[in-house]
Amino acid sequence: MMIIAFNGSPRKEWNTATLLKSALEGAAASGAETELIHLYDLTYKGCQSCFACKTIGGIHYGRCAIQDDLTPILKKIEAADGIILGSPIYFGTVSGELKSFTERLFFPYLTYTNPPQSLFPRKIKTGMIYTMNISEEQISEYGYDRHFSNYDRILKMLFGDSESICCCDTYQFTDYSKVLSTRFDPEKKAKRRRDVFPLDQRKAFEMGARFAGK
Repeated sequence: MMIIAFNGSPRKEWNTATLLKSALEGAAASGAETELIHLYDLTYKGCQSCFACKTIGGIHYGRCAIQDDLTPILKKIEAADGIILGSPIYFGTVSGELKSFTERLFFPYLTYTNPPQSLFPRKIKTGMIYTMNISEEQISEYGYDRHFSNYDRILKMLFGDSESICCCDTYQFTDYSKVLSTRFDPEKKAKRRRDVFPLDQRKAFEMGARFAGK
């Protein structure tokens, strides 16, 4: 049993990465092997619309033809039993690194048929962990829910299963006095970090445990 998590945040020790680590701890506690990959450490681009993955009889049919740092990782995913993608929300969407990664991951497996089908060789568990500065109530107001449901739909269609966690009103800095951020109340932010973030960590841990099948 192998569960791989992908950190789409440039920060390796903050909200998104911490929750991904909690998820992997849950998976490991249930007996799985785990790996955390920081996407910002890799050199790659998004889909280049070469359509090699769609060319009938081509050597790259159903697989991304681009050769870069993602090549061995995409191959590794095909042997995994579950993947968890994590990203902060920037201007209403996932980070650029995660967006480019999902383009390369999703498109080769998506058939141009009616209805669309998946070329992924088997069913695996998938999850998304989103971290954001807005409140739970603002998710719908800002239209984030439509964005999240779209990822959920694609993951289910391509891989067979998906679930997600939204971590809201995140604590962004250790010292708010050093950053121009007068719209936020540092004390409220710190309190939420103390009281609510551990609950999000628990949700992530339980997600990882479910992915490991226990």
